Amino acid sequence: MEMPRLVTAMVTPFDDDLKVDYGRAAQLADYLVKNGTQGIVVAGTTGESPVLSEEEKLRLFSVVKEQVGDKIMVWAGTGSYNTRHDIELSRKAEKTGVDGLLLVAPYYNKPSQEGLYQHFRAIAEAVSLPVMVYNIPSRTGCNILPETMARLAAIENIVALKESTGDMNQASQLARLLPDTVKIYSGDDSLTLPMMSVGAYGVVSVASHLVGQDIARMIDAFVKGDASEATRIHLKLFPIFKGLFITTNPIPLKEALNMMNIQVGGLRLPLTGTSDAERAAIREMLVTNGLI
Repeated sequence: MEMPRLVTAMVTPFDDDLKVDYGRAAQLADYLVKNGTQGIVVAGTTGESPVLSEEEKLRLFSVVKEQVGDKIMVWAGTGSYNTRHDIELSRKAEKTGVDGLLLVAPYYNKPSQEGLYQHFRAIAEAVSLPVMVYNIPSRTGCNILPETMARLAAIENIVALKESTGDMNQASQLARLLPDTVKIYSGDDSLTLPMMSVGAYGVVSVASHLVGQDIARMIDAFVKGDASEATRIHLKLFPIFKGLFITTNPIPLKEALNMMNIQVGGLRLPLTGTSDAERAAIREMLVTNGLI
Protein backbone atom coordinates (compact mmCIF):
# COMPACT_ATOMS: atom_id res chain seq x y z
CA MET A 1 0.00 0.00 0.00
CA GLU A 2 1.34 3.43 -0.95
CA MET A 3 2.24 5.65 1.97
CA PRO A 4 -0.59 8.12 2.68
CA ARG A 5 0.09 11.85 2.63
CA LEU A 6 -2.77 12.84 4.96
CA VAL A 7 -2.85 10.82 8.19
CA THR A 8 -5.23 11.72 11.01
CA ALA A 9 -4.26 11.33 14.65
CA MET A 10 -7.70 10.19 15.79
CA VAL A 11 -9.32 11.14 19.08
CA THR A 12 -10.62 8.36 21.31
CA PRO A 13 -14.37 8.71 21.91
CA PHE A 14 -15.61 8.15 25.46
CA ASP A 15 -19.15 7.58 26.72
CA ASP A 16 -20.78 9.45 29.63
CA ASP A 17 -18.88 7.28 32.11
CA LEU A 18 -15.56 7.95 30.30
CA LYS A 19 -15.37 4.39 29.07
CA VAL A 20 -14.03 3.94 25.53
CA ASP A 21 -16.95 4.03 23.09
CA TYR A 22 -15.81 1.53 20.47
CA GLY A 23 -18.94 2.00 18.35
CA ARG A 24 -18.31 5.72 18.04
CA ALA A 25 -14.64 5.04 17.34
CA ALA A 26 -15.68 2.95 14.32
CA GLN A 27 -18.11 5.67 13.21
CA LEU A 28 -15.46 8.36 13.59
CA ALA A 29 -12.98 6.34 11.53
CA ASP A 30 -15.60 6.04 8.78
CA TYR A 31 -16.27 9.77 8.92
CA LEU A 32 -12.57 10.57 8.63
CA VAL A 33 -12.12 8.34 5.59
CA LYS A 34 -15.10 9.99 3.88
CA ASN A 35 -13.58 13.39 4.55
CA GLY A 36 -10.14 13.02 3.01
CA THR A 37 -8.12 10.99 5.49
CA GLN A 38 -5.77 8.45 3.89
CA GLY A 39 -4.41 6.96 7.13
CA ILE A 40 -5.35 6.90 10.81
CA VAL A 41 -3.22 6.82 13.94
CA VAL A 42 -5.07 5.09 16.78
CA ALA A 43 -4.08 5.75 20.40
CA GLY A 44 -1.58 8.50 19.74
CA THR A 45 -1.35 11.51 22.02
CA THR A 46 -4.44 13.02 20.37
CA GLY A 47 -6.15 9.74 21.26
CA GLU A 48 -5.20 10.24 24.94
CA SER A 49 -2.83 7.28 24.88
CA PRO A 50 -1.35 7.95 28.36
CA VAL A 51 -4.73 7.22 29.98
CA LEU A 52 -5.71 4.19 27.90
CA SER A 53 -5.09 0.69 29.20
CA GLU A 54 -3.29 -1.86 27.06
CA GLU A 55 -6.56 -3.77 26.68
CA GLU A 56 -8.34 -0.62 25.49
CA LYS A 57 -5.61 0.17 22.98
CA LEU A 58 -5.60 -3.32 21.49
CA ARG A 59 -9.37 -3.37 21.13
CA LEU A 60 -9.29 0.08 19.50
CA PHE A 61 -6.66 -1.15 17.04
CA SER A 62 -8.87 -4.12 16.12
CA VAL A 63 -12.08 -2.09 15.86
CA VAL A 64 -10.63 0.64 13.64
CA LYS A 65 -8.73 -1.82 11.47
CA GLU A 66 -11.86 -3.90 10.96
CA GLN A 67 -13.92 -0.81 10.13
CA VAL A 68 -11.66 0.98 7.63
CA GLY A 69 -8.55 -1.14 7.18
CA ASP A 70 -9.55 -2.24 3.70
CA LYS A 71 -9.55 1.42 2.58
CA ILE A 72 -6.65 3.10 4.40
CA MET A 73 -3.57 2.41 6.51
CA VAL A 74 -4.19 2.07 10.26
CA TRP A 75 -1.23 2.96 12.50
CA ALA A 76 -1.14 1.85 16.12
CA GLY A 77 0.41 4.08 18.77
CA THR A 78 2.53 1.70 20.84
CA GLY A 79 5.37 3.92 22.05
CA SER A 80 6.23 4.94 25.61
CA TYR A 81 9.30 5.36 27.84
CA ASN A 82 9.74 1.62 28.41
CA THR A 83 11.41 -0.28 25.57
CA ARG A 84 10.54 -3.75 26.88
CA HIS A 85 6.88 -2.81 27.28
CA ASP A 86 6.78 -1.25 23.82
CA ILE A 87 8.16 -4.41 22.23
CA GLU A 88 5.46 -6.49 23.92
CA LEU A 89 2.64 -4.10 23.00
CA SER A 90 3.91 -3.73 19.44
CA ARG A 91 3.92 -7.50 18.98
CA LYS A 92 0.36 -7.68 20.30
CA ALA A 93 -0.67 -4.81 18.03
CA GLU A 94 0.79 -6.63 15.04
CA LYS A 95 -1.55 -9.54 15.77
CA THR A 96 -4.58 -7.21 15.51
CA GLY A 97 -3.81 -6.67 11.83
CA VAL A 98 -2.81 -3.00 11.91
CA ASP A 99 -0.68 -1.72 9.06
CA GLY A 100 2.03 0.11 10.99
CA LEU A 101 3.27 1.43 14.33
CA LEU A 102 3.74 4.98 15.59
CA LEU A 103 6.54 5.11 18.16
CA VAL A 104 6.95 8.32 20.14
CA ALA A 105 10.34 9.21 21.57
CA PRO A 106 10.66 8.01 25.18
CA TYR A 107 9.44 10.75 27.46
CA TYR A 108 10.49 11.80 30.96
CA ASN A 109 13.56 9.57 31.20
CA LYS A 110 15.43 11.65 28.55
CA PRO A 111 17.66 9.07 26.85
CA SER A 112 20.84 10.02 25.00
CA GLN A 113 20.97 9.92 21.20
CA GLU A 114 22.48 6.43 21.47
CA GLY A 115 19.66 5.44 23.81
CA LEU A 116 17.09 6.73 21.33
CA TYR A 117 18.71 4.78 18.52
CA GLN A 118 18.82 1.56 20.51
CA HIS A 119 15.21 2.01 21.71
CA PHE A 120 13.71 2.39 18.23
CA ARG A 121 15.98 -0.25 16.77
CA ALA A 122 14.96 -2.82 19.38
CA ILE A 123 11.25 -2.30 18.75
CA ALA A 124 11.53 -2.18 14.96
CA GLU A 125 13.54 -5.39 14.88
CA ALA A 126 10.97 -7.14 17.10
CA VAL A 127 8.16 -6.75 14.56
CA SER A 128 7.67 -6.91 10.81
CA LEU A 129 5.35 -3.88 10.60
CA PRO A 130 6.36 -0.52 9.13
CA VAL A 131 7.39 1.96 11.83
CA MET A 132 6.85 5.72 12.01
CA VAL A 133 9.13 7.41 14.53
CA TYR A 134 7.57 10.39 16.34
CA ASN A 135 9.74 13.32 17.44
CA ILE A 136 8.01 15.88 19.67
CA PRO A 137 10.51 17.43 22.12
CA SER A 138 7.93 19.78 23.67
CA ARG A 139 6.18 16.76 25.16
CA THR A 140 9.02 14.26 25.56
CA GLY A 141 11.92 16.39 26.74
CA CYS A 142 14.32 15.00 24.13
CA ASN A 143 14.99 15.73 20.48
CA ILE A 144 15.80 12.99 17.98
CA LEU A 145 18.59 14.68 16.04
CA PRO A 146 18.75 14.34 12.24
CA GLU A 147 21.97 12.34 12.46
CA THR A 148 20.28 9.83 14.78
CA MET A 149 17.28 9.57 12.48
CA ALA A 150 19.66 8.96 9.57
CA ARG A 151 21.08 5.98 11.47
CA LEU A 152 17.57 4.68 12.12
CA ALA A 153 16.73 5.04 8.43
CA ALA A 154 19.07 2.13 7.71
CA ILE A 155 16.65 -0.19 9.55
CA GLU A 156 14.46 -1.72 6.86
CA ASN A 157 11.02 -1.29 8.43
CA ILE A 158 11.53 2.25 9.73
CA VAL A 159 9.72 4.05 6.93
CA ALA A 160 8.61 7.43 8.29
CA LEU A 161 9.21 10.23 10.76
CA LYS A 162 6.57 12.45 12.33
CA GLU A 163 8.54 15.62 13.00
CA SER A 164 7.07 18.03 15.53
CA THR A 165 9.94 20.28 16.54
CA GLY A 166 8.66 23.32 14.66
CA ASP A 167 12.27 23.86 13.57
CA MET A 168 12.49 24.39 9.83
CA ASN A 169 16.27 24.13 9.90
CA GLN A 170 15.97 20.67 11.41
CA ALA A 171 13.32 19.75 8.84
CA SER A 172 15.66 20.84 6.05
CA GLN A 173 18.55 18.85 7.50
CA LEU A 174 16.33 15.77 7.79
CA ALA A 175 15.35 16.10 4.14
CA ARG A 176 19.05 16.26 3.25
CA LEU A 177 20.03 13.23 5.31
CA LEU A 178 17.14 10.80 4.98
CA PRO A 179 16.72 8.49 1.98
CA ASP A 180 13.55 8.59 -0.14
CA THR A 181 12.46 5.37 1.56
CA VAL A 182 11.81 7.31 4.80
CA LYS A 183 8.96 9.81 4.50
CA ILE A 184 8.94 12.96 6.63
CA TYR A 185 5.56 14.04 8.01
CA SER A 186 4.78 17.35 9.64
CA GLY A 187 3.36 16.84 13.11
CA ASP A 188 1.87 20.34 13.09
CA ASP A 189 -0.98 21.28 10.74
CA SER A 190 0.18 24.87 10.47
CA LEU A 191 3.61 23.73 9.24
CA THR A 192 2.47 21.15 6.68
CA LEU A 193 2.94 23.40 3.67
CA PRO A 194 6.20 25.01 4.89
CA MET A 195 7.65 21.59 5.65
CA MET A 196 6.56 20.16 2.30
CA SER A 197 8.36 23.05 0.65
CA VAL A 198 11.64 21.73 2.11
CA GLY A 199 11.01 18.06 1.41
CA ALA A 200 8.34 16.67 3.75
CA TYR A 201 5.90 14.13 2.32
CA GLY A 202 2.69 14.84 4.24
CA VAL A 203 1.13 15.46 7.64
CA VAL A 204 -0.11 13.60 10.68
CA SER A 205 -3.01 15.93 11.28
CA VAL A 206 -5.36 17.01 14.03
CA ALA A 207 -7.35 19.53 11.99
CA SER A 208 -8.33 16.85 9.45
CA HIS A 209 -11.09 15.88 11.88
CA LEU A 210 -12.71 19.17 10.83
CA VAL A 211 -11.32 20.08 7.40
CA GLY A 212 -9.80 16.90 6.00
CA GLN A 213 -10.92 17.45 2.43
CA ASP A 214 -9.42 20.93 2.37
CA ILE A 215 -6.11 19.67 3.74
CA ALA A 216 -6.08 16.88 1.15
CA ARG A 217 -6.67 19.48 -1.58
CA MET A 218 -3.84 21.65 -0.23
CA ILE A 219 -1.42 18.74 -0.30
CA ASP A 220 -2.57 17.65 -3.74
CA ALA A 221 -2.17 21.17 -5.12
CA PHE A 222 1.39 21.38 -3.82
CA VAL A 223 2.32 17.94 -5.16
CA LYS A 224 0.98 18.95 -8.59
CA GLY A 225 3.10 22.10 -8.56
CA ASP A 226 0.36 24.64 -7.87
CA ALA A 227 2.06 26.40 -4.97
CA SER A 228 -0.20 29.46 -5.14
CA GLU A 229 -3.35 27.35 -4.71
CA ALA A 230 -1.73 25.38 -1.88
CA THR A 231 -0.82 28.67 -0.19
CA ARG A 232 -4.36 30.00 -0.62
CA ILE A 233 -5.81 26.94 1.11
CA HIS A 234 -3.15 27.05 3.84
CA LEU A 235 -3.95 30.67 4.67
CA LYS A 236 -7.68 29.95 4.64
CA LEU A 237 -7.21 27.08 7.10
CA PHE A 238 -4.60 28.78 9.27
CA PRO A 239 -7.08 30.13 11.88
CA ILE A 240 -8.39 26.59 12.35
CA PHE A 241 -4.89 25.15 12.64
CA LYS A 242 -4.10 27.63 15.41
CA GLY A 243 -7.54 27.60 17.02
CA LEU A 244 -7.31 23.91 17.76
CA PHE A 245 -4.28 24.58 19.95
CA ILE A 246 -5.54 27.40 22.18
CA THR A 247 -5.04 24.91 25.00
CA THR A 248 -3.61 21.40 25.28
CA ASN A 249 -4.51 19.03 22.43
CA PRO A 250 -6.98 17.24 22.22
CA ILE A 251 -9.10 19.44 24.54
CA PRO A 252 -10.17 21.99 21.85
CA LEU A 253 -10.59 19.28 19.22
CA LYS A 254 -13.01 17.23 21.31
CA GLU A 255 -14.96 20.39 22.15
CA ALA A 256 -15.16 21.31 18.46
CA LEU A 257 -16.27 17.84 17.37
CA ASN A 258 -19.00 17.73 20.01
CA MET A 259 -20.19 21.16 18.85
CA MET A 260 -20.34 19.77 15.30
CA ASN A 261 -22.53 16.94 16.64
CA ILE A 262 -19.77 14.40 16.10
CA GLN A 263 -20.04 12.97 19.59
CA VAL A 264 -16.68 12.01 21.10
CA GLY A 265 -17.42 12.63 24.77
CA GLY A 266 -15.18 14.19 27.39
CA LEU A 267 -11.62 13.76 28.59
CA ARG A 268 -9.99 11.57 31.20
CA LEU A 269 -7.98 13.23 33.94
CA PRO A 270 -5.49 14.76 34.13
CA LEU A 271 -6.97 16.57 31.10
CA THR A 272 -10.04 18.70 31.79
CA GLY A 273 -12.57 20.48 29.60
CA THR A 274 -12.42 23.95 28.12
CA SER A 275 -12.97 27.18 30.00
CA ASP A 276 -15.91 29.42 29.10
CA ALA A 277 -13.58 31.72 27.15
CA GLU A 278 -11.99 28.81 25.27
CA ARG A 279 -15.39 27.35 24.48
CA ALA A 280 -16.59 30.67 23.09
CA ALA A 281 -13.45 31.01 20.94
CA ILE A 282 -13.88 27.49 19.53
CA ARG A 283 -17.54 28.14 18.71
CA GLU A 284 -16.64 31.41 16.98
CA MET A 285 -13.94 29.60 14.97
CA LEU A 286 -16.43 26.96 13.83
CA VAL A 287 -19.13 29.51 12.95
CA THR A 288 -16.70 31.80 11.10
CA ASN A 289 -15.49 28.89 8.99
CA GLY A 290 -18.95 27.48 8.27
CA LEU A 291 -18.44 24.29 10.24
CA ILE A 292 -21.55 24.77 12.38
